[in-house]
Amino acid sequence: MLQENPNLAVQPDFTLQEHQLARQQLVDGGFTDDQAARSLAALWTLANNADKERWNLRQERLQEAREREEEEEEQRQQLRQEEAEAARLEDRKKNKNKYAPLVRGKAPSDPTILPAQYATRKLKAGDYCELHYFTNRGLEDAQLATLVAEPDAMVMLPSSEGIHSWIPAAAVKDPKATPVVKDEHLSWEEFNEAAPRMVTSMRQRTDGDTPT
Repeated sequence: MLQENPNLAVQPDFTLQEHQLARQQLVDGGFTDDQAARSLAALWTLANNADKERWNLRQERLQEAREREEEEEEQRQQLRQEEAEAARLEDRKKNKNKYAPLVRGKAPSDPTILPAQYATRKLKAGDYCELHYFTNRGLEDAQLATLVAEPDAMVMLPSSEGIHSWIPAAAVKDPKATPVVKDEHLSWEEFNEAAPRMVTSMRQRTDGDTPT
């Protein structure tokens, strides 16, 4: 098997002394020294051309083998990608909440869009308040309640210090009067609506209570 590229081989100078023995064999057969040198050169060329053909054929076969291997590897990668995508889609089908897009709810900047007074009172008092009151549905309920409520209705309730005071009835409206969705039952969309609104309301309550 050829180890070196015959295309890079350089024809020897058969007129040199180092090739005297090879020329002498031809001279003994009736050639002149010059004819012997030219004959040796011709024989070398024939042998080199044959080596080139074998070499080139071997390189072509190696290249074809490499291309087949690359093509097979691409097919294997494509198959792995398809299997991974199929597994992802199957997992997504089974676990829809895991892949639900996280949509940032926009806190209302319009001062007319306010949560129920009940929720505002709970936040101001530092009590637990359901996120439901800050969803689009909760805000709509609060707006509707404001429109239909008696504007002058007042009730007396004790504060955390034990002092009784008159406050608007809407601020102590029973949260069970309208359906309230528990936090754990909110959809991702509703959660992303309500969370930033509640944070904004809590910040407003804090800023409003801070002495200037």
